[in-house]
Amino acid sequence: MYAVIKTGGKQYRVQEGDTLRVEKIDADEGANITLDQVLLVADGDNIQVGAPYVEGGKVNATVKTQGRGEKIKIIKLRRRKHHRKQMGHRQYFTELQIDNISAG
Repeated sequence: MYAVIKTGGKQYRVQEGDTLRVEKIDADEGANITLDQVLLVADGDNIQVGAPYVEGGKVNATVKTQGRGEKIKIIKLRRRKHHRKQMGHRQYFTELQIDNISAG
């Protein structure tokens, strides 16, 4: 059984027991959260597609960690102008452990 969920403006295909990193969700480590924006639930040949979401579809997950990703360097350069700007960015993330999927 798997599901396609939407969180943080992105879509993820998840199964029970999966671990995935998503955009930051405000929750403490070890907290149980429910993701209710389920776009698709598939159990073998039985596939439910939402319009846009599956009615009663829920994915329960546990927050494993909160953190920040690797640093990405941004360099802006204008040639022959003695102009160079260097910045960095570290994106916040939440690591989730998928506990169960229900189709409703």
